[in-house]
Amino acid sequence: MARRKESGFEVLASLPWQVGIAAGVLAFLAVRYGVPWYLGQSGGSLGKAFASGQAAHGLGLIAWTLLGACWLAAAASFATRRNRARLFDAQAMDPRLGSLSWREFENLVGEWFRRQGYYVEETGGGGKDGGIDLLIRKDGRKELVQCKQWRRQRVDVATVREMWGLLQHHRADAVWVVCIGRFTPDAASFALGKPINLVSGRQLEDLIRSAPSTGEPRTPPVIATPATGPRSCPRCGSPMAQRQNRKTGEAFLGCTTYPTCRGTLPLAD
Repeated sequence: MARRKESGFEVLASLPWQVGIAAGVLAFLAVRYGVPWYLGQSGGSLGKAFASGQAAHGLGLIAWTLLGACWLAAAASFATRRNRARLFDAQAMDPRLGSLSWREFENLVGEWFRRQGYYVEETGGGGKDGGIDLLIRKDGRKELVQCKQWRRQRVDVATVREMWGLLQHHRADAVWVVCIGRFTPDAASFALGKPINLVSGRQLEDLIRSAPSTGEPRTPPVIATPATGPRSCPRCGSPMAQRQNRKTGEAFLGCTTYPTCRGTLPLAD
C-alpha cells in the first residue's frame, strides 16, 4: 500500500473544508500576534526588534501567506466534495456505471462509503487497476477496498485471493472488492466464510439508490454477498447452501430443504 508522500496542502485539502478555514485563522493569529508577543516577552535584541515593530512586517507577510494557503486548500476540499456529491446523486437518479472513468468509479465508491459514516482515505494505489484504492475506517475498524472498473471481464478468484492476502498483511478487519460487472463462481466461492465483501455492479446500483443524501440519517446497508452469511431461498425463505452442478461443475446456492424445495440462486450475482 505504498504511496507518495503528500504535501501539507494536499493533506489539508483532503480534510473537510471547515478544517482548512479554522487552520488558516489559527495560523494567522499565531504567527501575526502570538509569535511577536512571545518573543517580545523574552527580551534581548530579537525581543526588542519585535517589541518595536521592526520585524512585524515580515511575520505579517508569513501570516497572510499561511492564511491564503489554508483557505485555498479549504476551497479545493469544498469543490472536490461538491463534485463527488453531484456525481453520486447523478448515478442515484440514473445509474450508468459503464460510462464512468476509473477515477470517477473510485470517487463514486468512496462517496458511498462516506455516506455510510466511514472515514475514507484514497491511497492512490494503482492507477486503472492493482493495489488498494481506498482505506476506510469506522468504529475502530480498518478495511481495505479495491475498485475494479472492468466493463467486460468478470473479476476472477485471483483478485479476491490477492485482497485476502492484503487483509492479512495489513491486519485489516475486512476487505471489499467492488466492480462494475460480476464475479466468477470461483471468486464468490473463495469469499465464503471470510471477511471479504464482493459487490457487483448490480448490487452497487441498488446501494447507491438507497444511500442517504447528505445530512440524512444513515441506515446500515444490507449487502447480499458471501461474507454476510447464508442467503434466503427465494421460494421458501430457508437458508441457502453452496452446491455444485454435477454436469458442469459450476457452483451455485441451493435450498437446504432440498428435495422438498428446489430453489436456487447463482453464487455470483
